[in-house]
Amino acid sequence: MLQAVINAFRIPDLRRKILFTIAMLVVFRLVASVPIPGVDRQGLRDFIETNQLLGMLNLFSGGGLNNFSIAALGVYPYITATIIMQLMTPIIPRLNELSMEGQQGRNQIDRYTHYLTVPLALLQGYGQMLLFASDQSGNLVQNFGLFDADTFLPTVAILLTLTAGTMLLVWIGELITENGIGNGVSIIIFGGIIASLPSAIGGLVSGGTLGENVAGTVFFVAIAMLTIVGVVLINEGQRRIPVHHAKRVRAGRQYGGNTTNIPLKVNSAGMIPLIFAVSIMVFPGMVANFLQSSGTEWVRSLAVNISQWLSPNTVPYNIVYFFMVVGFTFFYTMVVFQQQRIPDSLQRQGAFIPGVRPGRNTAIYLQRVLTRITIVGALFLGIIAILPFIAARITGVQTLLLSSTSFLIVVGVAIDTMRQLEAQLMMRNYEGFID
Repeated sequence: MLQAVINAFRIPDLRRKILFTIAMLVVFRLVASVPIPGVDRQGLRDFIETNQLLGMLNLFSGGGLNNFSIAALGVYPYITATIIMQLMTPIIPRLNELSMEGQQGRNQIDRYTHYLTVPLALLQGYGQMLLFASDQSGNLVQNFGLFDADTFLPTVAILLTLTAGTMLLVWIGELITENGIGNGVSIIIFGGIIASLPSAIGGLVSGGTLGENVAGTVFFVAIAMLTIVGVVLINEGQRRIPVHHAKRVRAGRQYGGNTTNIPLKVNSAGMIPLIFAVSIMVFPGMVANFLQSSGTEWVRSLAVNISQWLSPNTVPYNIVYFFMVVGFTFFYTMVVFQQQRIPDSLQRQGAFIPGVRPGRNTAIYLQRVLTRITIVGALFLGIIAILPFIAARITGVQTLLLSSTSFLIVVGVAIDTMRQLEAQLMMRNYEGFID
């Protein structure tokens, strides 16, 4: 592997891409360190630790939410816009037509995604500020309010700053995609997670857990290592469907006649089901937190019960969370599969699956196979989702190190980036990273 790293830096073009990616990550970390004034940052950090949704948003912002920096929203509004566009593409005829127009159509859909990111960033920024300025959080944000003449301009300035920070991160991510290595937005999220690891490890050590519960800490680390191995195996797992291309003769030359395969991944949905499930599960709890200050007794009592029942540290929450992740995995996988139109592409190319008729029968066969392997991927994602709760109960160690979303992002981005480097090295007849 060290030789492969040396070979990568010997190639000028590849060295330039690697150094450009590193430089953009440095810029991202600098941006995430520029704070917005008027916020109790220590109180904000303490409040984020008690809220799972804010913890996930802080993850996507690379720790920017902890400092309430200009990158406090991170790339989460862009990810939300991307998911919405993917779900709307098969429903809206115009988007469906664009998706079939090749690269030009995809560029137009990307432009719509950027347009949608702006209002989503404004809405998310306003929602976060409204939460931070409430009595529930301890009035962490001062001079907030759109309907007061004294606070209107400061509030608008902060909202525009947060939105501009999100679009800046999206732009940096696209620069990495075009001129660097890997998917830019994923690399930014990856960099934010890696940057938060030292503080998480320091908190584990300084909190006394390592000294007071040595056996539990060792067992916790073992669970984390096994989880990484499992994530790698599931992410790389695939069912290869053989495809035979019919022989064709054109201008006296023979084409086709070869056999390829369709790789159907065990986990085609990635981390998207976890994002969906967490967002839906945490929303009622956040509403309940607002209603706990209600003047009506039965509303206040109901809000307290809902808040306790939907706490991430309870068994009912994790049971519902597990089944929601499994359900969203099936839903998102089927949506993405329908958008790919694999049966139609095979029929146009004169290709077929041996023993299966082209067209509708091929679609039924592929969907049946995909459903079977998705069962494994969905159950795995469900277990990964509730693994922090299980590990904390078994080992007695409470830490953010074992985050299901973090593991999926870090492992997935690392594998994809390594594969791109592998392809670049193999093109130049160098031995790659992956054996």
